[in-house]
Amino acid sequence: MTYFVIIISAIFVNNVVLSQFLGICPFLGVSKKTDTAVGMSGAIVFVITLATLVTWLVQNYILNPLGLEFLQTISFILVIASLVQMVEIILKKISPALYQALGIFLPLITTNCAVLGVAILVIQKDFNLMQSIVFAFSTAIGYGLALTLFAGLREHLDLVNVPKGMKGVPIALITAGILSLAFMGFANLV
Repeated sequence: MTYFVIIISAIFVNNVVLSQFLGICPFLGVSKKTDTAVGMSGAIVFVITLATLVTWLVQNYILNPLGLEFLQTISFILVIASLVQMVEIILKKISPALYQALGIFLPLITTNCAVLGVAILVIQKDFNLMQSIVFAFSTAIGYGLALTLFAGLREHLDLVNVPKGMKGVPIALITAGILSLAFMGFANLV
């Protein structure tokens, strides 16, 4: 599989949040403001890429040689939790404003199933290390793109007259569904 196909497929065709429905909680929770969505996207890109790199190495150089493949999920969760703690510490020192803006959502990356899902997908797809990193980075970019687009749409929804029964989560879910349909237009691209 060429790298171009991996990139286009991960960002548009098989978008992790809009077609595979992984990472819905932060997608709905952080998408109220574009600024917060962009910051969360950056954190997601860093965590997914780094977590995939480390988990690929753990799988191929520790678990597989020792015959401990059954420990994949628990070891991946531990790696991801450690990486998120590291990102939290770095953001607290480098960008306190972004750290405050993300609030409770930064620890949510630990339980974001998109991070674990991508780490497991690269093992299931039998990607080599470089393909895994490209896939993880592209998937995270696709997640960030969907998150930022959705945040922009939600900001515009606050400016229009939405019926009382549809305000908040109901209109957000309908909008997410329409955004997912828009991304389905890329289905035959690759």
